[in-house]
Amino acid sequence: MKLEHILLGVLLEHPSTGYDLKKFLDNHGRFMRSNTQMSQVYRSLGLMESEGLVTHTVDRRPGAQDAKTYRVTENGAASFLGWLTGPYTPPTRFQDPELNVRLSFAGFMAREELAELLDVEIQTRVKEIERYRNRDRREDWDPALPFDQDLAESVREWLHQQGSAAMDTHVAALTGLRAELENAPLSTKGR
Repeated sequence: MKLEHILLGVLLEHPSTGYDLKKFLDNHGRFMRSNTQMSQVYRSLGLMESEGLVTHTVDRRPGAQDAKTYRVTENGAASFLGWLTGPYTPPTRFQDPELNVRLSFAGFMAREELAELLDVEIQTRVKEIERYRNRDRREDWDPALPFDQDLAESVREWLHQQGSAAMDTHVAALTGLRAELENAPLSTKGR
């Protein structure tokens, strides 16, 4: 997933200036991508414009710097939708943001496409649980420095338990979303 995918999705929701896009990434989109610099936003917008994915108009602001408002072109919309609804290969770490970015733009998907995306993620994580949950986690220690093996084993076991709980929560949440999608219209009331 590239910064361009996020920018295209946001611009498809509402035309924006580079400053507005950066503000979005710092606030509402803060979990989509970390530490995006203003220069990255403008560099991406310039590249996207040269590739015909976005265009801009200049908003004159008397007494202030003019602002460029960016909009997505037909090619940009096709590119975004190709990524959004195209094949999804779950990353090795379920905490990576691509799934959540795609889910953030679910309004651009058909329900069947969203269901397929959820199914791929759920099936992948269930297989990972089956494969790794009860694996042999013993280590053959041969430390080069003073080393507290009991402490190391205790902390690693704690990390395994925390990771297991997080993975279970992730799968349960997606399974709940999948069931809600299938059984009833999704509602934003009370959320």
